[in-house]
Amino acid sequence: MTINALQTVVQSIASLGQPLPLIASGLVTRFDGQIIECDGFPVSVGSICHVHLPDGFPIQAEVIGFRDGRNLAFLYDQNADIEVGALVTVANNGRQIAVGPGLLGRVIDAQGEPLDEGGSIELEDSWPLHGKPINPLQRRAIAEPMDVGVRSVNALLSIGRGQRVGIVAGSGVGKSVLLSMMTRFSDADVIVVGLIGERGREVGDFVERSMGGQARHKICVVAVPADRAALLRIRGANRATAIAEYFRAQGKNVLLIMDSLTRVAHAKREVGLALGEQPTAKGYPPSVVSMIPNLIERTGTGGEGEGAITSIYTVLADGDDTTNDPVVDTARAILDGHIVLSRKHSQLGIYPAVDLTASVSRVMNDIIPDPHQKAAVKFKRLVSVYMENRDLMLMGGYAAGQDPELDLAIALWPNITAYIKQAANEPATFKDCQQDLISLMGE
Repeated sequence: MTINALQTVVQSIASLGQPLPLIASGLVTRFDGQIIECDGFPVSVGSICHVHLPDGFPIQAEVIGFRDGRNLAFLYDQNADIEVGALVTVANNGRQIAVGPGLLGRVIDAQGEPLDEGGSIELEDSWPLHGKPINPLQRRAIAEPMDVGVRSVNALLSIGRGQRVGIVAGSGVGKSVLLSMMTRFSDADVIVVGLIGERGREVGDFVERSMGGQARHKICVVAVPADRAALLRIRGANRATAIAEYFRAQGKNVLLIMDSLTRVAHAKREVGLALGEQPTAKGYPPSVVSMIPNLIERTGTGGEGEGAITSIYTVLADGDDTTNDPVVDTARAILDGHIVLSRKHSQLGIYPAVDLTASVSRVMNDIIPDPHQKAAVKFKRLVSVYMENRDLMLMGGYAAGQDPELDLAIALWPNITAYIKQAANEPATFKDCQQDLISLMGE
């Protein structure tokens, strides 16, 4: 819409004797390929604006800041044909999203529009995109285990309802398969999956694997592939978290899966660098480090009468480096535990490739009985002893009888690997995992 066209609309309304609407607007003065700069008008950061193109079709942009009395907005469509003098108008404040039971069984994008073929979504409730603050003293304690349907996690890295866990892994070690197993086999009332920054093919594969059978009617997927604008990826992560918060407020036990937290951090880095922030930690500006705790702390247990959000975030370890990456370090510090997937285990044919010696659940001992705890400690100790001495045994440098604990690990190794291994279509309940572990370890 051009200025002349806007004047024509205003004159037409005035001729009908109707009061003129107040329209906050400005004109584009600068565009660098990502960020437009326009005349300053009253608007808050996070608001959604329409940039009117020469063909009359508006595209969306999000206000990210102000500079020298002008507004800065990040375009959702970075291939748009932007001209100097294009009209920018406010669409909405971008702070409230529509939510409701109608989201279950559906796949939506960062703006809440359906990506599946299920038609429009009727939603009557709303929720703040960035959540509602919770008094930490009013949060309930994590007191009961969460059944995620994966044997090695249920028995050896038990997760509690309301716990925040990270899955740290490099590429190609079975992360997506593990997540799809949790999605299908979990006993949560509602499952919200945020597929942020993944390849479009992986989005389709995940939806096809996970949204089949009875589990479909309790799953909502928010998918924002890697080719979408950085701010859409960030908005998708916030939308998935807000949907989980809404169902928690309804008293539901929610499982939130975010794949991946690293892609959200990359999106925030793009925005921060475009705004001129200095990359201080291996290319990441300070805003990334502050965003991760803000996003994670929105999950967890609720107050009295509310449910809990058990959240699982995948964190990509570049080059399998799980110790020196800023995103891994920040996530590890704020999360209640982490599950490390090992390439060495995957090369041995052990799937899920969980590295028990490098993984930890900080609430496990508070939610399981003593026999289970003792059996899990013994199991992980035997795995650690075997893996530490595996190369020595392969070289023929160990003779039976020198170390009773290693002898026991060698004797039980076939049973240990058989216990850890689990097919992608094989569910494992928490109770069965617990009983089988205690029986295997003789506790």
